Amino acid sequence: MVTNSLQIWRVRAGTLILWAAAGACLVFWALRLASPVEAAMVAVAAPGPVAVDLQALAQVLGAGPASPVAQTPAAPSRYTLQGLLAGRDSGRGAAVIAVNGQPARAFPVGAQVDEGLVLQSVGVQQAWLGPSRQGDATVTLELPIKK
Repeated sequence: MVTNSLQIWRVRAGTLILWAAAGACLVFWALRLASPVEAAMVAVAAPGPVAVDLQALAQVLGAGPASPVAQTPAAPSRYTLQGLLAGRDSGRGAAVIAVNGQPARAFPVGAQVDEGLVLQSVGVQQAWLGPSRQGDATVTLELPIKK
């Protein structure tokens, strides 16, 4: 029997092409199944404004539990500013203030700190107190500088 060497190479080349196609299919499906499933794009609503828990903020900044404050005349030495949370764009914020050596409490801007004193505004290192929200500041409290 006489065999044609060209015919043998055609069979070998055809077999090689079939095995290469089978290997490519195997690699394609292995990569496809190994990759995470693409989730459908879902519209997410923008988060609403964040509510600040002032008592938790005071505890984080080192203040103790809230307690009633004795009513005495306002004097700048009675107040100790222990922490600030200033809103850059909103103009809002809160201050952690200790009155008469009592445990510090967190006061939002506009809250009554003591009899006749309201927290008017807060800055980066200062808090201003006055008789009303819009009036002139009568007491300016500054954060102590840590060394």
